[in-house]
Amino acid sequence: MNPTAIKRINRALAYLCLIVASAFFMIPFIWLLSTSLKPLTQIFTFPPEWIPRPILWSNYSRAVEYIPFWTYLKNTAIITIVSTLGVIISCPLVAYSFAKLEYRGRGILFFVTLAVMMIPGQVTMIPLFLLFTKLGWVGTPLPLIVPQFFGVPIYIFLLRQFFMGLPDALREAARLDGASEFRIYLQIMFPLAKSAVLAVALFQFMGSWTDFMGPLLYLTNEPSYTVSLGLQQFQSQKGSEWGLLMAVSTLMTLPIIVLFFFLQKTFISGITFSGIKG
Repeated sequence: MNPTAIKRINRALAYLCLIVASAFFMIPFIWLLSTSLKPLTQIFTFPPEWIPRPILWSNYSRAVEYIPFWTYLKNTAIITIVSTLGVIISCPLVAYSFAKLEYRGRGILFFVTLAVMMIPGQVTMIPLFLLFTKLGWVGTPLPLIVPQFFGVPIYIFLLRQFFMGLPDALREAARLDGASEFRIYLQIMFPLAKSAVLAVALFQFMGSWTDFMGPLLYLTNEPSYTVSLGLQQFQSQKGSEWGLLMAVSTLMTLPIIVLFFFLQKTFISGITFSGIKG
């Protein structure tokens, strides 16, 4: 057998393994979608019925009418978009300073950043709650938004690794042309790190969109609830209506799927953090 044929067979086997693996990952979402369209009598049947009979599209309209879904969706979108914007503004700037700038105390500050990454969120939960209570922010979305504008340690660390892979010759050439350090960052380094920044933004978007603990702690009045809190309220009030609950869960999941579908190439290239080879 010639090498070309062997290469094609290996590629076909690799694709087959990936398809089988992806099918296992797709099963929960397919079950979620199927359950959202079923009548209650079909949800707990054994063996399971994957195809609803009949298909109840009305589950979606009933679900969004039972709770103020669109209000919750608007609150979630505002918190997610603004917090993601905060990450995009703050984290690359701090990461660039750790990677490329020379100043006294840089190593200590980076060590502190790494140390903060190792502290479990449960340890800081009560002190942060007391702090935001003193500021009068509890009951508003500010505790879920403002901290992101001061940097997130894990994102800073990942972006620093990317910036370290960019050649210093670019900075030196721009400096010879009279560019300031901030201009070098904004017009040269930041565009080169676009894929990594978008990957970090996608991480933040997914984390903020599906966050439950943060809204549970800080959002105390129902009109400010997010979709995740709305789902919990829906389950506590109408837990027997599993079809409606799955319909709302499907609606909550779709934006992340659509976003990842359009940004998958940028996301994959960003998480590899491959810099330019000089």
